[in-house]
Amino acid sequence: MIDIKNLYVSIKENDILHGVNLKIHQGKIIALMGPNGSGKSTLSHVLMGHPDYKIEKGEILFDKKNLLSWPVHKRARQGLFLAFQYPYEIPGVSVWQFLQSSLQAIEGNKFSQANFVKRLQTIMKDLHFSENFLDRGLNEGFSGGEKKRMEILQMRLLQPKIAILDETDSGLDIDALKLVAANVRKMVGSKLGVLVITHYQRLLSYLQPDEVHVMYQGKIVKSGGRELVKQLERNGYSWIKPQNA
Repeated sequence: MIDIKNLYVSIKENDILHGVNLKIHQGKIIALMGPNGSGKSTLSHVLMGHPDYKIEKGEILFDKKNLLSWPVHKRARQGLFLAFQYPYEIPGVSVWQFLQSSLQAIEGNKFSQANFVKRLQTIMKDLHFSENFLDRGLNEGFSGGEKKRMEILQMRLLQPKIAILDETDSGLDIDALKLVAANVRKMVGSKLGVLVITHYQRLLSYLQPDEVHVMYQGKIVKSGGRELVKQLERNGYSWIKPQNA
């Protein structure tokens, strides 16, 4: 579990987060919504240890341990995963090389080449990737949908405890959206905890989140169940703004 307590964060002397409290449990899907600039992606960057952000106050516990004291690579090895909103292209590194190196870094001496190949073949089939996909440069020339499916491929292969999906639905057509959602739900059944950052109802209609939280100006100002997503879709964000905003 991740437990975020009274978190205040700034970047370049600009305050971004103002006392965020949030829990992400394994086996649960938590949705985080809010207008642009409200701090949603900042929270994802802070969880993964982006060096540009300064923690002014508060704490983040991962399985009751101080996450903020860990470097980025330790966070990943301990089971924290981020699916990027805009995945990076890495020319010269094939998908195969990247995935193999990533799993070796996580599993260490337990890594098995045979098990890696077997798992990879199953996941690629589920995500509708052909075998020649593995020879391509990482995200190089990928369509938007391929990049997002590649992020989910990594997630399923690495089997993290907690996954952060930062606007994974952006740029996806309806078929790709259903495919991504089905693969995420398959892992939640294996006790994955998911924080879904999104603007729209369409992904959440497939994921069926357990909790929905709305962030505005660096604070979580509204929390509820799935019915909250429908309210936001009908009314926008203006009705959830604090009185003193």
